[in-house]
Amino acid sequence: MKKHLGILLMLATAFSAAAQNKKAAKAVSQPASIFSVGGKKVTIYTTANKSDYRITKTGTLTFVDNKQPFETEPCIFVDPTIKYQTLVGIGGALTDASAETFAKLSKKNQQELLTAYYSPDKGIGYTLARTNIASCDFSTGSYTYVQDNDKDLKTFSVAHDEQFKIPLIKQATAAAGGKLPLYVSPWSPPAWMKDNNSLLQGGHLLPAYRQSWANHYVKFIKTYEAMGIPIWGLSVQNEPMAKQKWESCLYTAEEERDFIKNFLGPTLQKSGLSSKKLIAWDHNRDQIFQRASTILNDKDAAKYVWGIGFHWYETWTGSDMQFGNVRQTHEAYPDKALIFTEGCKEKYDVNKLDDWTLGERYGYSMINDFNAGTAAWTDWNILLDENGGPNHVGNFCFAPVHADVKKDKLIYTNAYYYMGHFSKFIRPGAKRVGTASSRDKLASTAFLNTDGKLVVVVMNQSDDKLDYSLWIKGKAANTTSLPHSITTLVVENN
Repeated sequence: MKKHLGILLMLATAFSAAAQNKKAAKAVSQPASIFSVGGKKVTIYTTANKSDYRITKTGTLTFVDNKQPFETEPCIFVDPTIKYQTLVGIGGALTDASAETFAKLSKKNQQELLTAYYSPDKGIGYTLARTNIASCDFSTGSYTYVQDNDKDLKTFSVAHDEQFKIPLIKQATAAAGGKLPLYVSPWSPPAWMKDNNSLLQGGHLLPAYRQSWANHYVKFIKTYEAMGIPIWGLSVQNEPMAKQKWESCLYTAEEERDFIKNFLGPTLQKSGLSSKKLIAWDHNRDQIFQRASTILNDKDAAKYVWGIGFHWYETWTGSDMQFGNVRQTHEAYPDKALIFTEGCKEKYDVNKLDDWTLGERYGYSMINDFNAGTAAWTDWNILLDENGGPNHVGNFCFAPVHADVKKDKLIYTNAYYYMGHFSKFIRPGAKRVGTASSRDKLASTAFLNTDGKLVVVVMNQSDDKLDYSLWIKGKAANTTSLPHSITTLVVENN
């Protein structure tokens, strides 16, 4: 525990947050005179395997003239005048499982966890959150907010959430400085609204209950907001193409389009909730383009949709992981945002908590998702117990932080630090800027914060120690990437 507290205290001061931008922007080239690195210092923060480095300040670089690098000279090229999408935020899900595990910790460890995730100074400064509407797999049991056959929702109540989930959301918001944009997702309508009469095993929303189900979103949002929890956005349905042994509901692309167009969109608008960010799809990268094109090519549906959400499950094969589908969706619909809404390492194994590939999976995905146009990135559970749960169907998974509740101990996996290399330094309102690596062993992305600080993230998944230069506008700063490491380089603005 002392080790992790020490690591948290070593984390450097984060950069100030900025107002969120509603839309992902196209690349815009601006005059080179707008950004100069002359006389500026570069501060390096490193997390590396087989070392004690965990977002540790490991050095300071200076730029020297280098008008044209040699072909044999590995470089990360950055052009801050080429600007792309605006960052909305980075964060994780506040599920029933996270909340119930959190409640079992001592007050000391609860505060440590909140600081670790939400403090931009002593932690990694999360700026976005997601939670489930009614039960999901990461609940200790199935539950709904209305009684059977209550089409008018007169019995609607979120009393279930008041014991664990709502207190955690409020504490996380306070730890984030009083503002933590939260979006909400349903896993299933009540069983009696579905054709299989079950919360589980997929099934479809019955046509007779489409309006009642649309009203349910409004009830949930207004109830939470009346309790002091602002809702930033919502997704239509978690994983609408997955028939699961846990809470699930199936929508074809056409069904989701028509539900948005004829029921959910108009209902949100009539209820004064048209400003809420409505997210379609909320499933894997594999079918993201088909779903987006079906919904967004219909102007009457598209007008209600803020963005397209996606997960990484079923696409974690090879080196590409279908990032091209994300990029193509962004290029086809640049006025709509892309948001990574969920991802985690499945099949929990306590013996693999130190597996370095946990973090590398996050780093590789985040770099490539951002480079494909993604504007926001949300992890799954922020906290799980020593068994990878609780989970009422045995679908145990990894989280960046686990709690051994019997020993009252927090366990930080390297995934926490990998995510922190982005969330701590790249703040809401930052613009992604042009970057390219001259070596395939080095992956990179770069953002320009609203305070003028340039943030470059470089990841090395190889076994090799690699010397390279950060090259910007005819100047280069020379450094080294350690084997299996992730580094954030911050170009100061003075």
